[in-house]
Amino acid sequence: MSTQPIRLLVVDDSALNRRNITEVFAAYPEVEVVGKAGDGEEALRLATQLKPDVITLDLEMPRMDGFTFLRILMSKQPTPVIVVSSYSQKENVFKALELGALDFVTKPNQQISADATDVKEQIVQKVLLVRSLRAFSPPPSRQPRPSFPGAEAKAPILGQAYQTPTHLVAIGSSTGGPSALLDIFSKLPATSTASIVVAQHMPDKFTRTFAERLDKRGAFRTQEASDGDLVRRASGLVCPGRQCMEVVSEGAEIKVTISPPAGGDRYVPSADRLLRSAAKAFGSRTIGVILTGMGDDGVEGARAILEAGGTVIAESQETAVVFGMPGAAVRAGVVSKVLPLKEIGDHLGAI
Repeated sequence: MSTQPIRLLVVDDSALNRRNITEVFAAYPEVEVVGKAGDGEEALRLATQLKPDVITLDLEMPRMDGFTFLRILMSKQPTPVIVVSSYSQKENVFKALELGALDFVTKPNQQISADATDVKEQIVQKVLLVRSLRAFSPPPSRQPRPSFPGAEAKAPILGQAYQTPTHLVAIGSSTGGPSALLDIFSKLPATSTASIVVAQHMPDKFTRTFAERLDKRGAFRTQEASDGDLVRRASGLVCPGRQCMEVVSEGAEIKVTISPPAGGDRYVPSADRLLRSAAKAFGSRTIGVILTGMGDDGVEGARAILEAGGTVIAESQETAVVFGMPGAAVRAGVVSKVLPLKEIGDHLGAI
């Protein structure tokens, strides 16, 4: 592992934010702020000159906005970018992720105050994450509309007869997960007899918007889950942020329950809880998928799926932005197969 400090470029049109972010890293000798920029044009010039290891980026800037900056940066000099955005800019955050940003940090308003401890801690955590990245390359550019036949013709759920899915796919993901999930959902056909439930580590104010983007991406009717929602064929449910989701079998129906995290939940939403409950409800017809992310969430859930006779797929190191979660599952011996992201989508799309 390199002993050189992580070289950080701070990009924000607010001088106060630039100063506050810079001051945070004064206590971290492993990070060196090598430059600061107030607009996208200056940021692009400094990125070319300084070649930073990571960039924190505000999206709303004069002269050149964050989106234009991201497009040019990712085409010429792919670099990990942490978006720092306000709660009100949910759609912009996901657009930035699709353009190649690695992750995001949310702030209550436009200014990062001196006492915004939680925001600063998140920025530090995500900048330090760069040490764990594989060789960085942005996700492939995505088509604005799904490309497979019938993707736009989603039947309304209201009045639709309930059919129990033949298989349940339970997915756990964290850093890099939104882009990976968008890729997977784009390959799921409307004729699928499976259902997908997702635990993505994400703030609570963003999971609904993310679920809406997944819904638009492919043929599965996808939404942020509510307590008691039915698990239907060709549909997806995303666990709300700051909550945990479990799958339960009630007679002929399969539902989800949504509840606050319990004392033993180290990650929220908890992939372990979701995968364990899926194994209990679906047994050998459960497919667990552990995608990119830090930590080891999902290992115990994957173990439960294997013990129930189900299948567990881990994303391979060659495509996982961070091999933490899938790597932990592989090392624990609770994985049936290791596949690159494209093959995971193809595999699930064939169910």
